[in-house]
Amino acid sequence: MRTIDFSPLYRSVVGFDRLASLLETASADAAAGYPPYNIERTDENAYRVEIAVAGFRPEELNIEVKENLLTVQGRKAANDDQRRFLHRGLAERNFERRFQLADYVVVTEAKLADGLLSISLKRELPEALKPRQIEITTSVQPDLIEGEKAA
Repeated sequence: MRTIDFSPLYRSVVGFDRLASLLETASADAAAGYPPYNIERTDENAYRVEIAVAGFRPEELNIEVKENLLTVQGRKAANDDQRRFLHRGLAERNFERRFQLADYVVVTEAKLADGLLSISLKRELPEALKPRQIEITTSVQPDLIEGEKAA
């Protein structure tokens, strides 16, 4: 497994330590391939994350957003006592998947159907950051002074 050393970056730039930390986290998460997932752009400001969670019930899944970090956890209850497997090919193991969200991206919905957990996201800019049209006014010419006649 290869890792990238960002320590030389810390010596030459100031204020980019969060970016380097995000890159390190992303490279570490790429190594863990379970469960598989898709990230889809559904609109200009809307996204969907789909995670394959076959065998998990809704009460065994937890979705949390904290400080622009979306965390999805699956905790499978141990029920091997009643079942005797001849072959166990389904990976019903615990997992934790993390996704770094951009500023102003919020979770709008989460659905579980056909073994896929679908999490809808939307970028919602505050009114202060949205572009707005500025009205242009013109100065009004002063009325003619009384007593003067228009030529």
